[in-house]
Amino acid sequence: MTAEEVFEALADPTRRRLLDLLADRGEATATELAPELGISRQAVVKQLGVLDRAGLVTGRRQGRELRYAVRPDELTATARWLDRVAHRWDSRLALIKRLAEADPPADGG
Repeated sequence: MTAEEVFEALADPTRRRLLDLLADRGEATATELAPELGISRQAVVKQLGVLDRAGLVTGRRQGRELRYAVRPDELTATARWLDRVAHRWDSRLALIKRLAEADPPADGG
């Protein structure tokens, strides 16, 4: 998966809430999750499909239903990427600060 797919999946507040619920519970079915979100089971299944395609959740069959759980690998990889970007920006901002605070060069005039 790409960071873009992860960000797109996380852009929706319902999907973020689904991830939170699954992280808290360990795993759950769409039927179990729907009442907590105030949306239909079918809407939950649709949102879980988006999360699954982004590599953020996985489903395993138990009887007639799928039990979903968070797959932390993609979240961890995306978080590491964000940390690297933040570090580069922090380094650049620190350089700008040092340059701004440095003594002005003598202009000879």
